[in-house]
Amino acid sequence: MTDAERLRDALGSGRPLMWVMTGDSITHGLIHTRGARNYVDHLHELIRGDLGRVQDVVVNTAITGWRIPLILEDFERRVARWRPDVVTLMIGTNDCSTEWVSPVVEPAEFDGDIARFVARVRELGAIPVLQTPPAADLAHAPDRARLGEFASAMRDVAVREQVLLVDQFAVFAEFSAGTGPGNEGMPWGLLDDAFHPSAAGHAVLALELARALGLDAPGSRVMADLTARAAVARHPHWPPA
Repeated sequence: MTDAERLRDALGSGRPLMWVMTGDSITHGLIHTRGARNYVDHLHELIRGDLGRVQDVVVNTAITGWRIPLILEDFERRVARWRPDVVTLMIGTNDCSTEWVSPVVEPAEFDGDIARFVARVRELGAIPVLQTPPAADLAHAPDRARLGEFASAMRDVAVREQVLLVDQFAVFAEFSAGTGPGNEGMPWGLLDDAFHPSAAGHAVLALELARALGLDAPGSRVMADLTARAAVARHPHWPPA
């Protein structure tokens, strides 16, 4: 049985589920949302509100500045202690840096650590879900120039290990298509700075994750709200003068 089938069966069974969502500052979701909800908050409202799964628990264990080796070192506290049914991981924005990470991490090392994370989640009997880090404004974050390579490494792990993948990098990279010259390939409307999503960016992250996990119930007010926020965000506003 595939992970997608396991998740569908778990959702259909009606039994309460424990959702653990972990990662770095993007999942932590503070500051750059300017007081608005982050994507984990939106999923919480969707799961325990619109879907009526009131006995489910949604936990955010992400920490600003963290990388995959740190999560593996603290796996018991970040993931295992919660006895999860589903574990989502978005990571890579810090791992790819060529300036403040010493020694510099290569994509192959990142690949190996992501695979280890997946294996440890499965040892718990939980379903792993990988999310590539969203695309960034690399002109203003040159130390993150390898972000695409790290997103690609995560895709490779997902294919090799048959893991559910939400390709947020591709979603952000394609978001501005058709919005006019100078905007192509750059998700201005989704960023609060060079690589942290804004409140609108978190709405888009939540949309994609909800769709991938089969949580986009017809008539959902949360999905309608997130869709509207994404539509408004296609009007660029980020590039500094």
